[in-house]
Amino acid sequence: MAASLPGELKGRVALVTGSTDGIGLAVARGLAAQGCAVMLNGFGEPDQVAALCDELATAHGVEVAHDGADLRQEDEAAGLVQRVLQRFGRLDVLVNNAGTQHKGPVEEHPPQRWREVFALNLDAPFHTIRTALPGMRANGWGRIVNVASVYGLAGGVDRSSYVASKHGLVGLTKAVALETATTAITCNAVCPGDVSTRIFYRNAKLLAEREQITRAEAQQRIAATNMPSGRVVSPEQVAALVVFLCSEAAAEIRGAALPVDGAWLAR
Repeated sequence: MAASLPGELKGRVALVTGSTDGIGLAVARGLAAQGCAVMLNGFGEPDQVAALCDELATAHGVEVAHDGADLRQEDEAAGLVQRVLQRFGRLDVLVNNAGTQHKGPVEEHPPQRWREVFALNLDAPFHTIRTALPGMRANGWGRIVNVASVYGLAGGVDRSSYVASKHGLVGLTKAVALETATTAITCNAVCPGDVSTRIFYRNAKLLAEREQITRAEAQQRIAATNMPSGRVVSPEQVAALVVFLCSEAAAEIRGAALPVDGAWLAR
């Protein structure tokens, strides 16, 4: 993978959904480090979010703002890009990262939770993409990266809505890539396996308490369950791939669903 050139995205504007922690925050940091102004989106205490914006802006010398849109709500998801345009005047990079899941057998899956999972994992990217594309077409350049999952390429037990919505997101990625294939706008998906986010560490903590083992042992056991490498992916590794997909080196990567999964899907 050719590295992005330092400052390659200088003057560009990015929107990263679900970016107040985890993968989204790592992506926002990576884009800001390339000179990109960033609109953060996600939940958090106002003081903490404001401090995060100041930290990113100071560290990288770019403009950083935050929009707290609840992307489960259609009107807020549909209006988010317009608010980015009002704030920054343009949008060049769209990273759809916000997501949620429900775990349990399909016959016990609450219909309301099914709708919420699809609203955030698939409907929200549809709304941000459809509202971002006109401006990208007018500017003659754009990058759309959807954060899917290995579950967008394979099945899984007790996560029917997550698997179905992430498969849908990979399909949306391919459709948009074909519709923009003759332009300088690309659309791709990244498909992480287990990532060392708050959810991973919380699950490891619960396993350690239940099995009376150390947290390090619990983390290794969880990682080895799915990842042949025996290691989880870091948010920074996912972010590096997203940043690469925004570079000119990746200009002809279109409609790809790229795993970052420790050989999960190689089996």
